[in-house]
Amino acid sequence: MSEIYTLKKPVRIPRTVWLLGFVSMLMDISSEMIHSLLPVFMVTVLGASATTVGVIEGIAESTALIVKIFSGVLSDYVGKRKWLTVLGYGLGAATKPLFAAASGIGWVFTARFIDRIGKGIRGAPRDALIADVTPAGLRGAAFGLRQSLDTVGAFAGPLLAMGLMLLWNSDFRAVFWVAVIPGFLAVALLLFGVREPAAAITPGKRPFPISRSALGKLPRLYWWVVAIGAALTLARFSEAFLVLRAQQGGLALALIPLALVLMNLVYAVCAYPLGALADRVRHRTLLALGIVPLIIADALLAHSAQLAWVGAGLVFWGVHMAATQGLLAAMVADTAPANLRGTAFGLFNLASGVAMLAASALAGVLWDQLGAAATFYGGAVFAGIALLLLLVRNGQTD
Repeated sequence: MSEIYTLKKPVRIPRTVWLLGFVSMLMDISSEMIHSLLPVFMVTVLGASATTVGVIEGIAESTALIVKIFSGVLSDYVGKRKWLTVLGYGLGAATKPLFAAASGIGWVFTARFIDRIGKGIRGAPRDALIADVTPAGLRGAAFGLRQSLDTVGAFAGPLLAMGLMLLWNSDFRAVFWVAVIPGFLAVALLLFGVREPAAAITPGKRPFPISRSALGKLPRLYWWVVAIGAALTLARFSEAFLVLRAQQGGLALALIPLALVLMNLVYAVCAYPLGALADRVRHRTLLALGIVPLIIADALLAHSAQLAWVGAGLVFWGVHMAATQGLLAAMVADTAPANLRGTAFGLFNLASGVAMLAASALAGVLWDQLGAAATFYGGAVFAGIALLLLLVRNGQTD
């Protein structure tokens, strides 16, 4: 009877994944309370241009992605994930007061840069830790769950920011001070709630993960995932431009966070079911289907700044994010050896970081020189290239 019970006992997503999801949710509430207002704060209060916003956002986001390679490699080498994750979330929480105190673009750039270094430090070890504790057949669902909880924070943060902006007569700095609280709560939950498995990586002598012999163990299919991820990042520049497009449509300053609320609400609702679907269907098929909404979103956002068109574009943007982000993480985990998962996530994000810097800088230049529509048409072109790259890959299995 005990054997029959064991066979029928449902396999559940590990507790560690849930806790890491709630940590991500709290930090995203903190970050998005600031980031949903930051582009407009820079333009209207600090006098920045769209090109300046694009360069700052591009450097910040690409820094986060590039730093992930070093934290991922280090987590593989020492065989530990949690304390690098704590360091990364701690840096993110510590920078939040700097945004509230910012008196010029230099302050914002410094705070954004350090904040994204923190994000870069925590990203690869956290994702590798999820892969370490999750059975292979549940990884799509596990990454989808974490992404979904993360995205709950990504729409709850702007929603809270909007309410406070209405309550406090569009006082940006007061909202930024409130954002400090959930950031420190995230660090406390991670520090005292998450336990690392005793043997996440088999102990013993390990080659340094960035060596030629170690990198040679990463299969060709993994490098193909890296290429697709970078191509998609070129097509999906900083979300700051979504906020600026909503402002062009006439959205009041206090209501600007609604743009990211809508996009992230769709993202949160769709991330887990689409992540679970990734455990059952061919990855290449689902990824191709996930690129199509991005092309539609760019076309809608390029067509008009009227709020109905912008809203529709944000919905499709959220569907795209839900369909691709957890899936790509699961594909990295599935194609990389267990002892190189941190390195694999780091290299994946290095390629995406370089692409993010180029994409956001180009988006800002197109916006200033040719208009907002050119920025989104450019994104649609790069998304089409990514889809073409995906479709022409034949003769290999997922």
